Amino acid sequence: MQPRLHNTSDDDDDGDEGAAQQPTQWPGDDIDRRDWAAAWATVAANSFGGPAGQIAVMHEEIVVRRRWVGERRFLHALNYCMLLPGPEAQQLATYLGWLLRGPTGGLFAGALFILPGFISIMVLSILFAAYGDLTWVTGLFFGISAAVIAVVASAVLRIGRRVIKNPAMLAIAAAAFVGIFVFELPFPLIVAVAAAIGFVGGRTRPDIFNLIQGHDEAGVTDDADVLVGDKDVSLGRPSWARALRVLGTGLVLWFGPVFIGMAALGQTSVFVDVAWFFSTAAVLTFGGAYSVLAYISQEAVNNFGWLEPGEMISGLGMAETTPGPLIQVVQFVGFMGPYRDPGSLSPLQAGMFGAVIATWVTFIPSFLWIFLGAPFIEHLRGRPSLTSALSTVTAAVVGVVLNLAIWFAIFTLFDQVTEHRRFGALWYEPALSSLDWAAAAIAIAAGIAIFGFKITSLKVVTAAAIVGVAYQFLLA
Repeated sequence: MQPRLHNTSDDDDDGDEGAAQQPTQWPGDDIDRRDWAAAWATVAANSFGGPAGQIAVMHEEIVVRRRWVGERRFLHALNYCMLLPGPEAQQLATYLGWLLRGPTGGLFAGALFILPGFISIMVLSILFAAYGDLTWVTGLFFGISAAVIAVVASAVLRIGRRVIKNPAMLAIAAAAFVGIFVFELPFPLIVAVAAAIGFVGGRTRPDIFNLIQGHDEAGVTDDADVLVGDKDVSLGRPSWARALRVLGTGLVLWFGPVFIGMAALGQTSVFVDVAWFFSTAAVLTFGGAYSVLAYISQEAVNNFGWLEPGEMISGLGMAETTPGPLIQVVQFVGFMGPYRDPGSLSPLQAGMFGAVIATWVTFIPSFLWIFLGAPFIEHLRGRPSLTSALSTVTAAVVGVVLNLAIWFAIFTLFDQVTEHRRFGALWYEPALSSLDWAAAAIAIAAGIAIFGFKITSLKVVTAAAIVGVAYQFLLA
């Protein structure tokens, strides 16, 4: 398999900086369509277990098995996706699809990555909303919700190991926790302050603040027989004119439905609220989906009143047990809000429409970041490896996710929780007599399985769901 060169004159300069530099052929144009579809369908169907597992499946299918993309090129794409807000595995699929077959390839790979999870969570959302009083459905989500406590706790440790390596980072994480848990500071503000601290600190003390590094691209080489290797294929100079067109198209696709909805339904419509809210959340997912889940939980439960705290935990459990990115939980939240405020539609119609809107405004930005930035990132190949400037934000995320874990635990394990507010501070007082011993037992068992026996979150949550169903049938 020999890669073809196309539009390789990176150094040519005809004086027109804005001229589009599109390849006449993409390196994957000759890939059999059935093989192409089978590869990405395999990636999508096996995209369980969070971004690490999803990226591993993608690496196996695209790099190792089919040899469409070389190791070094794969790492270069991954390093860029790690810098972006949004689900990095889905963005990596989009990047690799674009690298091989252009925009249509990127759309195909990125959209197919989302599809199995979208269908699964839509079905589970309907079951939860319409049939939640059935014994087996109640048990299913009872077990899932209890196990999620341990899953989120493991996320705190996993993220913390990346950056909590000195007292400064620990102080930032602690301050973020107090800010969001006690003083209910908005997540965007916490991210902005952390980013500002990291920007200044990175210039003065990079040894303290610049802790997250990209994968070492220099440490690997690409074999000669890969379709897209390290130096074999060039996509030409990035074009600012093309970038402006991509940006304009992306913004229209992103916000066009929002403004249409405002014109047709009014600014107070729940669908407009869903669109604006998840558009905001889409640009705040630095540090992984768990970080923005705290923001989503805070706003969806306390501000909009779309869900109860326990229902938010059930939604996270859905995302943990279905294929696709964890951020797909937004679909459940987008379903439940309109389901309970359907307007002229039926609750089921409104819920499904809200789920589609939430998914649309969450993932359109992910495609935009790739199609807008990938040509420039490709042009930077061969220069020093990209390093993360997000260490301080990630440290703050540790505190935010810790808040999420404690919040989940309180509202899952206790039936009665009293809120106290004084001097601008909030704290929760659970009634110890209302402790749900069955939920506590499942949560403890899940924690032992994850931390003691290193069992994957997917297996733990699935087992907890089965236990929950059995428990509810015993009570019936």
